[in-house]
Amino acid sequence: MKNNLFSTSMVVLPIISAVQPIWAQKVSNKPLNIVCIFTDDHAFQTISAYGHPISKLAPTPNIDRLAGNGMLFTQSFVENSISAPSRATLLTGLYSHQHGQTRLGCCLNPQKQWFTELLQKKGYVTSVFGKWHLNVEPKGFDHYDILFDQGEYYNPKFRRPDTNGEYIKEKGYATTLITDHAIEWLEKNISDEKPFCVLVNHKAPHRNWMPDFPNMHLFEDVDFPEPETLFDDYTTRGPQMKTQELTIDRHMGYAFDFKVRELKNEPTLQYIRDSWLMAMAEMDSEQRATWEAIYDKKNEEFLKNPPVGKDLLRWKYQRYVKEYCRTIRSVDEQVGRLLDYLEEKGVLDNTVIVYTSDQGFLLGEHGLYDKRFMYEESFRTPLIISCPSLVKKHSVCKELVQNIDLAPTFLSLAGVEVPKEMSGRSLLPLFKNGKAENWRNELYYHFYDYPAVGSVRKHDGIRTKRYKLIHWHGEGSGNDEAIDFWELYDLKKDVMEVNNVYDNPKYVKVREALTVQLEKLRKDVGVTEKTFYIKIHENEKTKLYNDSL
Repeated sequence: MKNNLFSTSMVVLPIISAVQPIWAQKVSNKPLNIVCIFTDDHAFQTISAYGHPISKLAPTPNIDRLAGNGMLFTQSFVENSISAPSRATLLTGLYSHQHGQTRLGCCLNPQKQWFTELLQKKGYVTSVFGKWHLNVEPKGFDHYDILFDQGEYYNPKFRRPDTNGEYIKEKGYATTLITDHAIEWLEKNISDEKPFCVLVNHKAPHRNWMPDFPNMHLFEDVDFPEPETLFDDYTTRGPQMKTQELTIDRHMGYAFDFKVRELKNEPTLQYIRDSWLMAMAEMDSEQRATWEAIYDKKNEEFLKNPPVGKDLLRWKYQRYVKEYCRTIRSVDEQVGRLLDYLEEKGVLDNTVIVYTSDQGFLLGEHGLYDKRFMYEESFRTPLIISCPSLVKKHSVCKELVQNIDLAPTFLSLAGVEVPKEMSGRSLLPLFKNGKAENWRNELYYHFYDYPAVGSVRKHDGIRTKRYKLIHWHGEGSGNDEAIDFWELYDLKKDVMEVNNVYDNPKYVKVREALTVQLEKLRKDVGVTEKTFYIKIHENEKTKLYNDSL
């Protein structure tokens, strides 16, 4: 169902047109190539173009090159902060409940049209490399080379059309191998005859943040700044914060997450203990010996005199962020390698490069890691679009954009009419100066994946440029009780989202207005009461992929 709020001023701008605006007339007569670099769980806080204190100590110069050659979107968000639904949204331009992939593992409707299918009809040659993590086969791709499930960081397994359904193990580091495969394909498919579209879907920096061997020693002497809310006590929040299982302090594993394998009777969840064995299993003996030598040395001081209380949480936070940033370093290096290749081939000026992630990620904010929440660091995702011939260099867009907009944007770039059923809208009108007439003023979010890993309760909500209204809802599971709780944040006065003002008399009018807007959004995007409260239960018995492994 088309979202009426987003249908106004839908403009499709064919790249080859005699009536192009002046700012777009520098594009050559050739169709634009498209490269989408799609990472997993990449927090905007660790991209130095966004200026966050963490990224100042762990810069990303190659991703910053994209921002320097194009547009940095500072208010980019997802519609459902979890991997598989976001991947389906990238392909379809639809909300989760519209394409069917509301949760992990299930159930993308294979009848939905993907933007890659329409690009093929337009004459594009298409491919996808790396993480897939959907319950359907790739379609609309001339070639694919995809990881088994989540994929492992070391010596991962890949499946291609010519492997007859078998996943073949390859020696190396996942981020490098994915880039290898993409460049090998481009070497055969860059031509003057057909434009190309390639999706480079990195596994990194997904948990458990295992860096490539040359980067394991990075940031040893760096003390990363702690978020203001590292010791958040959730005073104004509801019961959902008492039952969630995503705190750095209580829910990370010493071996799996912090790489301290010597501890016995580790006080963590069983699936995390099992996951550590899986993560290490693909290493060969030489790699395993090198790994253990490096981390045994790192852990000597900790094991001799482990900190306690708040100091222990501080130690965990530092180890977590360092491992995360070490893993990002390889992503940045491989982005640079891909950019250099495209430049060497002389196609960089005629290629649109999109850098984004399937969602954001919490790096200690509210004492949390992971995604799932509608809180800003999870909900917000990086988005950079570069094309020297189309987008002004060093430009910034502050408008509210969402991952439903990517598929329509790719189609518009190719001169393909955007199907009416797509809920998103093309970002091309924003390329001129970061603004467009009749642009949206609010976003809709809906998280469905409960009961599941992390125990984050179902919730939906609305975000405007200043306010955020969240509704936690649904029946409980296990020891969890049913929930019906509201949160309201004034993002201008409360950037860190610690002061829930839903019951504050000063915000009654704001609350009422947002509630009306939320109800309208639900109706406009087709979230009915049945969908909202019942349909999300129909796949409870379906085997779920574990997105935290």
